Amino acid sequence: MKELVGYFLKYLEQDFSLTVVDDKKASICKWTELQTNKLTKEEFTKIYSSPKAAGAALITGYDNLEVVDVDLKVFSTTPEKEEFWNTLLSLLREAIYDFDKIFSIYKTKNAGYHILYKTKRCQPSQKLAKLENHTQAVIETKGKKGYVIMYPDGCVNGIEYKDIQYINDKDWNSLMLICKSFDYIIEDNIIVQPKQTKTHNNGITPLDDFNSQNKVWDVINEEFTIVKNLSDRLVLKRIGSENFLSGSIFKESDILYLFTTSTIYPAEKGLSAAAAYAYKYHNGDFNKAAKDLYNQGFGSRLEKEYKEKEKIIINENIDYEYNNEDIIFPIDVFPLQFKNFILQCNERLDTVIDYAGCSLLWAVSLIIGNSLQVKVKNGWYEVPVVWFSLVGNPGIGKTPSIRLMLAPLIKENNKKIKEYIEKKKEYDAYEKLTKAEKEKHIDVEPPQKKQNIVDDITMEALIDLHENVPHGIGIFKDELAGWLKDMNKYRAGSDLEAWLSSWSGASININRMTRPGSFVEKPFMPVIGGIQPGILNTLYSEDKKDNGFMDRMLISFPENIVPLYNDKEIDYQAIEWYDMVLKRMINIIDNVEEDRKKVTFCTNAKKMWIKKFNEISDKQNSEDENEYFKSMYPKQKSYIPRFALILHIIHCSVNPDYDIAVISEQAMDGAIRLSDYFVAHAKKIKLDTKVTEDLGNVVIGHNSIFEKVKAAYNNDNEFNRSKLADLLSVSRMTIIRYVNEIKDAHEGKY
Repeated sequence: MKELVGYFLKYLEQDFSLTVVDDKKASICKWTELQTNKLTKEEFTKIYSSPKAAGAALITGYDNLEVVDVDLKVFSTTPEKEEFWNTLLSLLREAIYDFDKIFSIYKTKNAGYHILYKTKRCQPSQKLAKLENHTQAVIETKGKKGYVIMYPDGCVNGIEYKDIQYINDKDWNSLMLICKSFDYIIEDNIIVQPKQTKTHNNGITPLDDFNSQNKVWDVINEEFTIVKNLSDRLVLKRIGSENFLSGSIFKESDILYLFTTSTIYPAEKGLSAAAAYAYKYHNGDFNKAAKDLYNQGFGSRLEKEYKEKEKIIINENIDYEYNNEDIIFPIDVFPLQFKNFILQCNERLDTVIDYAGCSLLWAVSLIIGNSLQVKVKNGWYEVPVVWFSLVGNPGIGKTPSIRLMLAPLIKENNKKIKEYIEKKKEYDAYEKLTKAEKEKHIDVEPPQKKQNIVDDITMEALIDLHENVPHGIGIFKDELAGWLKDMNKYRAGSDLEAWLSSWSGASININRMTRPGSFVEKPFMPVIGGIQPGILNTLYSEDKKDNGFMDRMLISFPENIVPLYNDKEIDYQAIEWYDMVLKRMINIIDNVEEDRKKVTFCTNAKKMWIKKFNEISDKQNSEDENEYFKSMYPKQKSYIPRFALILHIIHCSVNPDYDIAVISEQAMDGAIRLSDYFVAHAKKIKLDTKVTEDLGNVVIGHNSIFEKVKAAYNNDNEFNRSKLADLLSVSRMTIIRYVNEIKDAHEGKY
């Protein structure tokens, strides 16, 4: 191998970084630094002359080099290895046009292959596929913080290392999807059906019976086509999808596994036939699906002579229940670049994903401003105004998360404020001149404020500013408490009317006895800020909902703890990218030549919207739905088109092929998921309020803290310790200590 030093040095002269490895493939130099600073030819030659040196390796991640490593030694026989590789290769060739001319393929010495390429989506190394009963991955990527051994004689398709080229996002996505499709689905990731009580006479449940009589393909065949019939699976493509592969049905288990999020079925979860039926016809409600199937004749029949019904325990808080998946912020609604930026900020700056995601949506809302509006249909238009209330205890990271995501906009806003202050000084100095001095001086016009982000400001001043900045004014308040309290104390004819009008995009006209009238024809005023849960609880109550103001608030209330010190540093390039992409977004909007230009839905997005609209309408009409939330659902019918427009513009900023005037189905899917998230959090804060109110009713009339804890314990020994601690303004440990004393006093009888 020593004679190859010249071969390897050629690659150091190009856009590659190399390290030297021993006969066990371990780097014999400190290679992690080579991600950013590659070895010089002299340094490489010196290290390569070491007796330990046995070869060289490419540093992946450098200049966006990424490698798919297919490790076939997990198979025991040569035919198995060849079958797996040929199957993978055939899928890639069918999915990616000119695959063999785009990717470089090298055979390794340990029964495997490297597929090499460069991509702007280059990520840290990750395992893509493992086989059943194997811990070692059969397919994985080598990206940032990785390296792969070079095999000078191993090129199998004529595209050598020196010819490695960039691939587009579509081809990268196809490559990842196909590789992941070989991953064995672990049992914990399969949604067969929820746990059910046994039927009478040990019979079979309707869902189990349906699974025994039907195949999952029977349920989904109207929505998918089979593009490949392999020995172990059917490879599926969603009808209308641009991707070659949407998922697979594994033949042995008859389990559906999808990668796409553009369907009614959950992605990256295994689904049985009954589970697919529940999602297709009952939006994932297995209880309704079971009743439906029972009525169709599936499952053992109940005995009519069954005399005594089981006692049903009713959860009094069932009205506030939400899907646990909906409570997690759906970060995948953002393009990968934005998702990675938010995750990096979370990992290295301790920002909160939920708060950062909401702040990004608010920032893009303000960037769009009065330039675009969604045409839902003739006569119904939505401007992308959003009101965010980020809920959390002090020090949990609300304001830092907001400020980081708004930093580029705040920087420009501060620049405008400074410019106004300087011009105001010039004007004030000019006004102090005598008439004679003014005649000799260049005229100085009174400056106008041009800032578009404000904090504490009266409605009159806000409207005056809006007249100077017709595009829109964003309201960012570290603490929303004062603003929300004001809105709830106002009555008709006050500022509340103006705020409600601004949310709808309708004109505002304010007349005061103390000043001339103020008028804004096209108000655009998105709001964001933080608030503590205890304060929001007092506002989010029955008597505060009559005016519909709180229904317009988008609540984000994630579970968080105060993090310890984090020594990780964020990449400056990531911050620079975020600043750049927001500027690109602003340029896109600046090219819109008219105010409130109409944007429409694509055909599939429109279908998804209609389906979700009707689903919301069913909830509004349902006798099972909590009346408290029925007033909230109509606002979601406005928010979903707004979210879709915001997400669409975010996608446009990273994909020049997107048509700004037509909202994609990808954006609509994300909008629906965002709506589900905010509905879940509204229910969460209401449940939080209900639990606190119930505890308050239990402890009322008791004087000491000990007596209050005792009353709560006697009522329910599993009461929420944290909620009572907040209610009584004591530490949680105080509550726990008193509970232990109560237990000891009763000698464990409770």
